[in-house]
Amino acid sequence: MKFELKSKDPKSKARAGKITTDHGVIETPIFMPVGTVGTVKGVHQTELKDEINPDIILGNTYHLYLRPKIEILEQAGGLHKFINWDRNILTDSGGYQVYSLSGRRKINEEGVKFKSHIDGSMHFFTPENVMEVQRSIGADIIMAFDECTPYPCDYNYAKRSMHMTHRWLKRCLTHLDKTPLKYDYNQTFFPIVQGSTYKDLRRQSAEFIASVEAEGNAIGGLSVGEPAEELYAMTEVVCEILPENKPRYLMGVGTPINILENIALGVDMFDCVMPTRNARNGMLFTAHGSINIKNKKWENDFSAIDDMGITYVDTLYSKAYLRHLFASKELLGKQIASIHNLGFYLWLTREARKHIISGDFAVWKDKMVKQMNKRL
Repeated sequence: MKFELKSKDPKSKARAGKITTDHGVIETPIFMPVGTVGTVKGVHQTELKDEINPDIILGNTYHLYLRPKIEILEQAGGLHKFINWDRNILTDSGGYQVYSLSGRRKINEEGVKFKSHIDGSMHFFTPENVMEVQRSIGADIIMAFDECTPYPCDYNYAKRSMHMTHRWLKRCLTHLDKTPLKYDYNQTFFPIVQGSTYKDLRRQSAEFIASVEAEGNAIGGLSVGEPAEELYAMTEVVCEILPENKPRYLMGVGTPINILENIALGVDMFDCVMPTRNARNGMLFTAHGSINIKNKKWENDFSAIDDMGITYVDTLYSKAYLRHLFASKELLGKQIASIHNLGFYLWLTREARKHIISGDFAVWKDKMVKQMNKRL
């Protein structure tokens, strides 16, 4: 992987860059649609490619390991071929699922024993076998195995967890060197900064992660319920330490406003289930504010879903029609809303890039934050 820093905003820490892998170019800042089990939920591949048009999507190691299982992915030739996706893929390592499965797992120094949410079968993830699983999945960017701590989190627990994540990182790196590539392209490894919402722990972790000198770095353990101010404070601390010449990936974040504020702090890559999850519940994001399309006020509003026309659904369908689909519990409503929200997230990061390059990102960001904070 190659990362080039193209431009910096003069009044913030925002940057525009370019990541190049064997599956193509990723222009940053970038939002990565979440394709947990090999599909971006509710969106057909054709619309994903032609309308939303992301340079990269995300897959989930835990879910893909359980279903369709690694043997099937290997027989298919990796996740790219299995889902017919010829662009970049990033896989997380299962660390977040370790966090979210609190009632179904046990953590120790060796790894994590967990119970499948599908059939109750028992499994064991270690830093070593998670590297092997991600080799088999075949993503372009793969993540270290870590523990994502909850919020709030006791300081001593956060400290112990952080140091264990660092020890796990060393094991990931050692085993990755012994594990050959499965397919005819390279993979890039990102370690993950942890430390909960404690600045001293975040500094320690960022310094340790930076010392590994990986090709890119991730910031984990945020967007787990902490206030936005804590999210921004931790991101700022970490971005001051992580090397400028490597991409920075903030995992699991977030709202459109969260994304813009973290771009201003120096983050390059984002992912979140929010655009599709909210879409399935009738919540639309726009540059003018958010819309609950289920509200009666849209019943006879025949204007376009979004006057900016970011994707074809924005001008093809009216708010009244989309509300009707949700009221009728038609699946098409969720699909239209998902296409819109993903299109908006991609539009937002691409507009951010344009304004970073033109030098007026900070002014544009402040205007957009005010607009998007409204409920329409």
